[in-house]
Amino acid sequence: MAGTKEIKTHIESVRETQKITNAMYLIASTKLRRARQDLDNTRPYFEALRGEIKRIFRTVDDVESHYFYPIGHDTPLEGTYGCLVITADKGLAGSYNQNAIRQAQQLLEQHPDTKLFVVGEYGRRYFAQRNIPIEHTFLYTAQNPTMARAREISTFLLDGYDRGELKQIFVIYTDMEKNMCFQARSTRLLPFHRTHFAASGKEEAAVSTPFEFLPDVRRVLNNMMPSYISGFIYSALIDSFCCEQNARMSAMDSANQNAEGLLETLSLQYNRVRQAAITQEITEVSAGARAQRQRKDR
Repeated sequence: MAGTKEIKTHIESVRETQKITNAMYLIASTKLRRARQDLDNTRPYFEALRGEIKRIFRTVDDVESHYFYPIGHDTPLEGTYGCLVITADKGLAGSYNQNAIRQAQQLLEQHPDTKLFVVGEYGRRYFAQRNIPIEHTFLYTAQNPTMARAREISTFLLDGYDRGELKQIFVIYTDMEKNMCFQARSTRLLPFHRTHFAASGKEEAAVSTPFEFLPDVRRVLNNMMPSYISGFIYSALIDSFCCEQNARMSAMDSANQNAEGLLETLSLQYNRVRQAAITQEITEVSAGARAQRQRKDR
């Protein structure tokens, strides 16, 4: 059985660890709040851009673009796929990383001819340890998602798509739902389906006069799509970053609760051992005093 010194050392160790988990919880909550604010500040622009793309399809419904499936065609395309997998740079975030990697593995099983583009050191190490080829890794993006990094990623992916090297592009990210729960999603980024920009009845009534496009509607649409794709990737990066911080907060909160339970158990054990030691000392003193009296009486 451990002595009081060993138990006291264990208690101090748990308390030091608890300080670290508390600090990580506070840091994650601060990063989560800032990331959501950054997303809220940029979302209106890309919502407006999506609205303008909807206007184009409501005005000219037969426009062709290589960013969209041809009219009446929505079957999967043959050829090499590209997959952007967004993970974290480190662990200690519950099942956050594993959920995204599981989605990527399912896509690889369904379509082996898929090139991986990985965001996050965790995903890079995971695929490298299992000898799964990685086409490109975007460093430092997971811990610092910015619009500039999103444009860098979209430019890299669009370059392969425009050259015909990638027939379809998927984005695997983690989406935060309204009740602060998160879920890994695999979304086809390119080519878009026209229903993705379908307008509601209220939006249909808002346009009553035709638009004039210069030089032509196809070039206008193709000029807008790269910006919209950059916004989509930026939103995916921010959503994933928010989910990572939320998952880390939950993990650190669970660690704090476990530490509290462990401290309670160790404190009880410490008090019992100390009480047993005190009782033993009292017993020894009493036995010694009794022996001295008996010796004196003789």
